[in-house]
Order: sequence, then structure tokens, then C-alpha cells
Amino acid sequence: MSIELFQSGVKALKQRQYEEGISALEEFCLSANPRSKNYIQARMWLVKAYNDTGQGDRAISLCQEMTESEFPQVQDWANKILPTLSVAENKLETSADKDDSKNQTPTLTELHQNGSKAIKERCYEEAIAPLEAFISACEDTDSKEYRQVQMWLVKAYRRTDQLEKAIAICEQLSDRSDPLITSWLDQTLPSLKAAQKRRLQEESAPENETGSSPSPEVTEERNYKFPKAGRSAKGGVTLAMTGIASNLAMASTVTIFLLIGMVLVLSLYLTLIYGSNNPTEGFLIALFITIIFNTAAFFLSPFLMDFLQAILYGTRWVSISEIERYSPETVNVIKTICSKHKLKQPKLGIIDDENPTAFTYGSLPNSARVVVSQGLFTYLDDDEIATVYAHELGHVIHWDFAVMTLASTLVQITYLIYVYAREVGQRMGNSQQGKKIKDGLEMAAIAAYVFYVVGTYLVLYLSRTREYYADHFAAQITGNPNALSRALIKIAYGILEEGERAEKPSKLIQGTRALGIYDANAATTTGTAYRVASEPEKIGRVFLWDMFNPWGWWMELNSTHPLTGKRVRALSTYAEQLGLDTEFDMARVVREGKKLSKKKLYGNFAFDIVLYAAQAIGFLLGLALGIASFIAAPYTWYLLIALPLFGFGIALAIKTWVMFPSFLRAPDLDVLTLMSDPYASPLRGRPAKLNGQILGRANPGYKFGANLQMKDPTGMIFLHYASRFGPLGNFLFGWLQAETVFRREVEVVGWFRRGIAPWMDLIKLDAENGTQVKSYHRFWLFLLSGGAVLLGFLAIAHS
Repeated sequence: MSIELFQSGVKALKQRQYEEGISALEEFCLSANPRSKNYIQARMWLVKAYNDTGQGDRAISLCQEMTESEFPQVQDWANKILPTLSVAENKLETSADKDDSKNQTPTLTELHQNGSKAIKERCYEEAIAPLEAFISACEDTDSKEYRQVQMWLVKAYRRTDQLEKAIAICEQLSDRSDPLITSWLDQTLPSLKAAQKRRLQEESAPENETGSSPSPEVTEERNYKFPKAGRSAKGGVTLAMTGIASNLAMASTVTIFLLIGMVLVLSLYLTLIYGSNNPTEGFLIALFITIIFNTAAFFLSPFLMDFLQAILYGTRWVSISEIERYSPETVNVIKTICSKHKLKQPKLGIIDDENPTAFTYGSLPNSARVVVSQGLFTYLDDDEIATVYAHELGHVIHWDFAVMTLASTLVQITYLIYVYAREVGQRMGNSQQGKKIKDGLEMAAIAAYVFYVVGTYLVLYLSRTREYYADHFAAQITGNPNALSRALIKIAYGILEEGERAEKPSKLIQGTRALGIYDANAATTTGTAYRVASEPEKIGRVFLWDMFNPWGWWMELNSTHPLTGKRVRALSTYAEQLGLDTEFDMARVVREGKKLSKKKLYGNFAFDIVLYAAQAIGFLLGLALGIASFIAAPYTWYLLIALPLFGFGIALAIKTWVMFPSFLRAPDLDVLTLMSDPYASPLRGRPAKLNGQILGRANPGYKFGANLQMKDPTGMIFLHYASRFGPLGNFLFGWLQAETVFRREVEVVGWFRRGIAPWMDLIKLDAENGTQVKSYHRFWLFLLSGGAVLLGFLAIAHS
């Protein structure tokens, strides 16, 4: 019954039925779990409802209680809202005081200064009163100050969800002939109207099936979570890339030539193996095969992609006028780029999927395709969508799609040769000639596999480099690097949001990981930070790991895209070159990063590498000691067996204790705090206790999956489960028990680890329904180490 009260209360408040909504939510709070998400959201709704109905004292009292919440994000929200409630409560008193004495009436200059100060400090609720008073009192409506105050009011109204008022002022400003105001309006007004439309759609949309509703601050600020930094008045300004990325032409040339060389050598080798008596003829055949195959792949791959997309994603091709309905600025960007670079307008596609993504492919620039998902228009604003299209068209201008199509095809050829050589070699007979051919094919298969691995890393390197250059192109052509920074963060947020609601993994996100503008594997960290952070600086702290932890560099080697922190830092550099404020203060993040202990960062990394190989090191040391002992005294031959086993077992035990330290005093933390640790490691676990809700399986499409997905008030994280009965126990837990904790409030203890995405190795989970889950990550490791040591003693005992 309690969840129905929550749903009906929120619905009533959305429909402005305050008395009914307040009554339902107050009753809900009497019986709800004070640590549950719905309880916290209900109190947030009540603060807003009390304030809207003139019960300012109750709103302030409740908000003050929330400043002492055990959840840091709730404290942040309450501390942010409380000053605005105080202003609202004292507004009548302030108005009355103004009538008492003319000497207490602020001058226009004071109103201007007060409003300006509040805007700069991002106190938008406080800014509205002095700015409105300035507009009412100022008689010179053509003055620079008057127009400036109008634009500030638009910004304040926008951040406080008063979109109708913001749009009204924009329409007043549209009569101005000032080119700067016109340029500002071209950016601002369409995004305001789009936000208004989205808000109306949200308010009319039904509750989701779980009954949860977004909290007030998320509903009102989802699309404008942070104040937007500015943009250049014009695009096309040359921006330096020194120190940001490798030379694109060099990266492309080196990668392609190495891959072509690999394919050519392997093709030549296989051709000559099959008994060509004329090496020249064999070379020409190999060369012909390589050229024909790759030429066909180059020109046919776009059509194959068209076919696969139609089958897999239902891509629909649209006119530029349909794009204009979603994002007017995007159309201007497309036309500008095509005109400037004498490029035929690319074929435009939309995939009806709410996971936000965008990608391009083709063979020649004038036959390029630019495809985006519907989610891009859902989660991004007009200017942000435009920068994403500019980014994708940057790939077209740089011929990236052609280079990547060719490079990826060449890597696949090496893998096909590996499979072919291995399969044919296994079918050879035992005759002398058959063994000779078999040995040759086995060598070819090994060489092909090595080339495939090397080629894969070359393609990943090229892919990361081209992303930097496409970002640079978008920043130059639009003069708006800040919008692309926002777009990257919001895309991560959208992927995270849609992933939580999905019943199975998105085919689109998984299938276009290498092509898309954002690596979905990195979305958890960035999306979580955007969802819960009350200030951009909190997102910046999450980027410290990307930019300064050596593990970030190491793991980036396996990524198709640069780490998000590095891309945002590059875009912030472009904003600084344009003389703009930056969306995320990456200069501050860099300053903070430079204060980190390099000794600790690199010392930990070196220690982790040693820790990773601990068993091998222990085994080899034991073997060396055993050999030395045997040489000195041959009768101690048994030490050749015992000492390596001792070394292996002891090293594994030490590694296990370091990777899984004591958790008896695990501190109460939250996901955002853990992700903000720049020293976090994927090997050395950090004990922590979290409180939140289990959303479902980590892999939604696998109904026997044992790993879970959890969300606390600050973010989302994956929980890795390990049964003491091994894979069979994991399977049985996923099949029989995992669903008993879905959508339940839980307390979990585990070891936090950080990679491209964060996760926690689960130790213990206690659910509100009494279910308890225990996980045993150390069990098999200690069993294996103990077994090795025991076998060593047995070897000595039987000597």
C-alpha cells in the first residue's frame, strides 16, 4: 500500500493538486523505510510542495532536517535548496521593509551588482529578485545594462525551471538588432523550447512500472544540470592541438601500412606453402589476392553496413528537414561544413533507440552515412546535438571512416588466415609431405595470430587518435567546445539511464562500440557522476583517475576511445584558447592532479604489476632455489618439487591478503566518493560498506547471471558474486536466489575496484526482506595456496 501512496502523491503534485499530494506523501513517510530511495524522494517533493503552497516554515524545517542526512548527496541537495527557501519565506517581509524607508531601497547599481554576484555564484533563486527589480525600475530599456540583465534573467529562469518566463524574455529580445544578441538567441531560444516540450512530455508520461519517480531536482534539472559555459561568437577559429594527440596522418599511415604488410606477408607465405615452383608467380598471386580483397572490402563494406543496420537496428533514412525539427543548429552546422569543404550532404539516419549514440561510416566522403539514435535528441540540447554532428562530420572530412574500414578489414583478414591455416593444418595426413605442410601451416597460424593481436592494438590506437581529431574539428567549426564536453557527459548519463531500465543489453550500444562517439564501457563512471553531482567540480574529481592514474593509461590501450577525462581536458583547452569559461574546470583538476603523490601513484602501479605476477614469481624463485640446492647436494632432489610449490602457495596467499584486505571495519561510503579516489586500483580492493537498492543483474539479458547491479543515493556500481562452490554455485545463485533481492533496499560490504568501469567484489549483502547473501572471493585462492604448500610438505615427507 505504501508504494501506491508514494505514486499517487507524486502524481497529484505534478498535477498541482497540492493538498492531496502532500497528504499522501506525509502518510507514506510515516511507514516508509527512512533509508529507502522513495522515502528520500518523497521528502524532497514535500519540501517543494510546502514552499509552493506558502508553507515556507515547514519547507525550511524539513530541509534543515535533510541537511543532517547520512547520505552526502541528500545533504548537498538540502544545503543547496535551503537558502532559496529562506529567500522565499522572507520575501514578503523584505517587500514590507522596502516601503518603510526610501533610504533602504536599493539603487539600480546595487540591484545590478547583487544580481550579477548571484549569477556568478550560481545562486539563481537569489538572483531573480534583484534582476526583476532592476527590470521594473530601469527606464532606459535600450541600455547595455538592461539587455545584460534580461539575458541574466533568462539564465536564472532556465535554471529554476521557469521556462515560460525565459522564453517570454527571449521573444522580447528578438526585436533587437544587435548581432551578438541575435547570435545568443539563435543558440538559446530553440533549446528552451525543446526543454519545455520535453518537460511537458515528462509530466504527461505515466509512472514506470517499478513505481519510482525522479526526484524533484532530477526532474527539473535533468537537461540543465549545470550552468552552461559560453561559446565563441563565431566558428572556424584555428585551435592548437599540441600535446593532445598524435599526428593523425602519421597514425593512419603507419597503421595501414603495417596492416597491409601483415596481410601481404601472410598471403605470400600461404601461397608459397602450397607448392608454387615459381616464387615470382607466388608473389604476384599473393599481391593480387591482397589488393582485390581489400579493394572489394573497401567499396562494399558501406552497403554491407546498410544491410546489417536495417536488419539489426531498423535504421531509417531521413531528410535534413526532419533533423531540423529536432535541432535547428545541427542543420546550420551540416550546411556550413558541406559548403566549406565542398562535400555532398551525407546520408542521414536515425535509429529508434533511446540509448544516445552517433557514428559515421562509408568508403568515400561523398558517400558517407551519419547515423544517430533517437536517444541523442532525448538527452542532449540543440547546441550539444550540433557539436555531435560536427564531430561525426569531422570523421568524414578526415576520411576516418575509410581508414578505419580498411584497417578493421585487414585485421579481420589476419584472423581469417589464422583460422584457415589452423583448420587446414589439422586435416593434413601423416605422410612426410603432409607433415611438412602441417608444420608450415602451424607456423603460419601462429604468425597470423600474433599479427592479429598486434593489428588489433594498432587499430585501437588509430581509433583513439581519430576521436581527438574529430573533437578538435567540432570545436573549431562550431566555436563551442563546451557543448561537446556536455554532450559526452550526457551521452554517458543516457547510456547509464537506459541500461538500468533495459531487460537485456542494447544491441545498438554493443554492436557499434568501436564506431560510436562514446565508449559505452566507460559510461558507468561518468554517467553516475553526472547524475548525482551537484557541482561540475565533483565530475572533475572522477576524471582524476583517467588523467593521472597509470592504470588509466594501461587500460586505455584496450579502448576504442580516449578516456573521458582526457577528452574533456582537451576540449577545455580549446575553450581556453577561445577565451571562454570552461564547462568543467579541468585546469583546477589538473592542478589537483599535479599535487597527487607521483611516488604513490607509480609505486602502487609497479607494486600492482608485481602483485599480478606474484604466483609466477614465487614459483620461479622456489624453482631457482631448488635447482641451486640440487646442484649443491643432489640427494635433495625433492626440493626441486617442494620449493616451487612453497613459493607458489606462499606468494598466492600474500597476493590474496593484499587484494582482499580485512573488511571488519569497512567504512560507510558512497559510490561517488569511491570513484573519486585517484589512487584506486583494479587489483588492491578497498573495503567499503554501501547502502542502496539492487536494480537487477549486471548482464540483464542473461537470466542465470550471478553478478548484480546496485544503485545508492550517489550512483550505480556492479557487484561481483563468487560462490564457494565455484561456477556451479554461481549458476545456481543466479538461477534460484538472485531475483529475491531485485528492487530491494540492501546493505552491502565488499572490496571496491576501479578500471574503465568501477565494480565491487561482494562480501556480504543484507536485504530489507531478510535475505542474506554471502560471497567468497578468497575461498578458492586460499584453498589453492594451501593445497600447494601441503603438496610441498608431502613431497618432502615422501623423499
